[in-house]
Amino acid sequence: MADDIEISEVGGTGVPIPGDDIDTDQILPARFMKEVTFDNMADYLFYDARRDDDGEFNDHPLNRFDGASIAVVNSNFGCGSSREHAPQAMMRWGVDGVVGESFAEIFRDNCKSLGIPAITASHEEVSALQEWIEDNPDGEIEIDVEAETVTYGDTVIEGNIDDAMKEALIDGIWDTTQLMYSNLSKVEETASKLPYVEEA
Repeated sequence: MADDIEISEVGGTGVPIPGDDIDTDQILPARFMKEVTFDNMADYLFYDARRDDDGEFNDHPLNRFDGASIAVVNSNFGCGSSREHAPQAMMRWGVDGVVGESFAEIFRDNCKSLGIPAITASHEEVSALQEWIEDNPDGEIEIDVEAETVTYGDTVIEGNIDDAMKEALIDGIWDTTQLMYSNLSKVEETASKLPYVEEA
């Protein structure tokens, strides 16, 4: 379809977000979900973790690596509730891709729906990349979706991207809302033939 946006690679500087089992309530605290749009979600990303007891910004990586576009996380990132606000907040903050040891399945699927590649690698490889970012805050990182690699400095990581995510990103069918709109006539035609669907 004409509106397909194929995503074969993303790149930029990195931000390390260390820690296992970082859940969606840490990524986007529940009290901010009352807003009716995602417009301000970037302001609430890791809201509590990024501030000290006085409400001032601390040395959290997101405060130190402002402008980064590749988040590097550890094991079971995005666990907890299924809120899509978490990856929405990351995307609106500027994250275009995520490298991690593992992701919660629903979080990964929500990333796919936003066109954010989520690639996994070993603990050793992820830790080495996080350390490299600390030493090279302006260093470029590239995620190649089709090759399933992460390249930084002189290092290439042979990672893994979920097959459904890889196909959706490369074929440009990750935006399911746009996909439905572009096929609206087919959806309406099918719906009209269903005996249990009444016309409006």
